[in-house]
Amino acid sequence: MVGLVAAWWAAVELLDVAPYVVPAPPAVAAAIRDQPGYLLHHAGVTLATAMAGYGLAIATAVALGIVLAMSRRLAQAVTPTLLILSTIPKPALVPVLIIALGFGTGPKVVLVWLMCFLPIALATTAGLTATPTELVELARSLTASRWRTFATIRLPAALPHLFSGLRIALPLALIGAVVSELFGGLAGLGVVIQNAGTRADLAFAAITLLAAMSTALFGLLTLTTRAAAPWVRDTTA
Repeated sequence: MVGLVAAWWAAVELLDVAPYVVPAPPAVAAAIRDQPGYLLHHAGVTLATAMAGYGLAIATAVALGIVLAMSRRLAQAVTPTLLILSTIPKPALVPVLIIALGFGTGPKVVLVWLMCFLPIALATTAGLTATPTELVELARSLTASRWRTFATIRLPAALPHLFSGLRIALPLALIGAVVSELFGGLAGLGVVIQNAGTRADLAFAAITLLAAMSTALFGLLTLTTRAAAPWVRDTTA
């Protein structure tokens, strides 16, 4: 990170880039220092929108993943449709969502949900269907019920796949929140970027806060993964 910032600073100075195009790191730091309340308020709005859509995506995608893993025939019928829907560029749906749901929080949360849903659903399904055969046979030999096998063997075995899907979807949540704000938001870091005008330092300050939030959330998710599935680090290469 230090190397990237140093390269950015050096490029701005050596190429004599205008500050309204790409500001130097000290100018961005000064913008954050001068307007912390303004930036943190909008960062909180973006974070709340992203986490609301992300949480909704986790709840619905994990439920669908479990259903698809329990029924192979249903999975064969539904998965192609999900893959086709995944090719639709989600930001293109923002105008439609605004027309349908207005300019409030609703369309923003829905967009975040759309961007995060598929990676989590596919990861959950893949994890639940990739349980080692010998473990399932062991459960059957011990006359474990289907749900007991699911709770004690399939679900724990699927956790690495599930958390991989969560890690993929996490940055998409913040991206979806910012994109929705750019298209018609009243608050959020997307609005800050859109209204910055020639204040490139303010726009880059918002981008810096987004990067900081994404890094912090990713670190928190990593700690959660280690707490929920501590055996993964010892059983994988």
